[in-house]
Amino acid sequence: MVEADPTPRLRLPVEIRVLAAAAFVIAIGYGLVAPALPAFARSFDVGLTAASAVVSAFALFRLAFAPVSGRLVGRIGELRTYLLGLGIVAVSTGACAFAAEYWQLLVFRSLGRIGSTMFTVSSVSMLVRLAPPAMRGRASGLWATGFLLGSVTGPLVGGGLVVFGLRAPFVVYAVMLLAAMALTGLLLRGRPGATVEPGSAGPELVFRDVLGHPAYRAALAAAFANGWAVYGVRVALVPLFVVEALGRTESWAGIALAVFAAGNALTLVVAGRLADRRGRRPPILAGLAVSAVATAALGVAPSLPAFLAVSLVAGLGSGLVNPPVNAAVADLVGTRSRGGTVLAGFQMASDVGAILGPLVAGAVAQLAWFGTAFALTAVVLLLALVLWLRAPETRPDP
Repeated sequence: MVEADPTPRLRLPVEIRVLAAAAFVIAIGYGLVAPALPAFARSFDVGLTAASAVVSAFALFRLAFAPVSGRLVGRIGELRTYLLGLGIVAVSTGACAFAAEYWQLLVFRSLGRIGSTMFTVSSVSMLVRLAPPAMRGRASGLWATGFLLGSVTGPLVGGGLVVFGLRAPFVVYAVMLLAAMALTGLLLRGRPGATVEPGSAGPELVFRDVLGHPAYRAALAAAFANGWAVYGVRVALVPLFVVEALGRTESWAGIALAVFAAGNALTLVVAGRLADRRGRRPPILAGLAVSAVATAALGVAPSLPAFLAVSLVAGLGSGLVNPPVNAAVADLVGTRSRGGTVLAGFQMASDVGAILGPLVAGAVAQLAWFGTAFALTAVVLLLALVLWLRAPETRPDP
């Protein structure tokens, strides 16, 4: 007699649902800014590489502050770190709206990444600790879906907001971040699962303890590739490709980003469930393969409809990767260990990709046009696929 899968009987903790709802609000604001950011940078009479550097600098500050954020979570608590981080991003984003020169936009945008690191590390720490082992993929999928659903809405609205000027999205984003602070502060404060009392956590698992595990190295590679392709090249080059190669307005750039995000949203929950039931590797391998092929095709799309169609496929592939990779890292950390540096290292890999991706791909696009830049990004995704082919399964035995 085959035993029934116990996973459907479990319910995700309320705290995870609240974090997913807050992620939705945050992502709407991020999506508002994404279509306008490269064009806003270009309005200061800078080249493609400098415009892409605004995206990279944002990630560079997050990379530098990631280890500090991990220690800050242990010192003042996850929820306080989360709320403080949102506040920092809100202030810095509002300041971007008043930037008078390129260097001011670069500085204000970069400072916001400090707060972004704080709320990312603290929220991931809560996800790892609160999600039941049999539902780690589903928890990661729900949280990521919150971001992606907001990303679907955000670029559409942001593309429309540029009619009122390239500075308007930054003001609206700051307001959205303040709304997210209110949401999480009211709903999570005082809940027993939202924070860890001093001394209640298990032994600390440090970065070097898991670096030798092939699954963690593969997760680092996937995070790097995801940062390069999704958080770097997609945000930096897709709007520029739509405007400069396809000859469309910034509003269509927002639609292109929204189509990619919609593809993500369609597969995130499915990938999380599949990772919990069949293992982490199958959706990761499929997602990286689809993402690589679709990303290479972006640079040779002959028309806007073709570009939108390929963007949707690329989004579908990316959505298959994120929940199982996050679940694999959670498997290695476990619920009884404190893995701040492990989680920070995983985040830093994504940030390194988000830093190098726009800079390298932006320079390649300026020298050899967009097709070569997107092809290079596809190669980065394929390298991560090779490492996952050699990595073992991490899903705990049911």
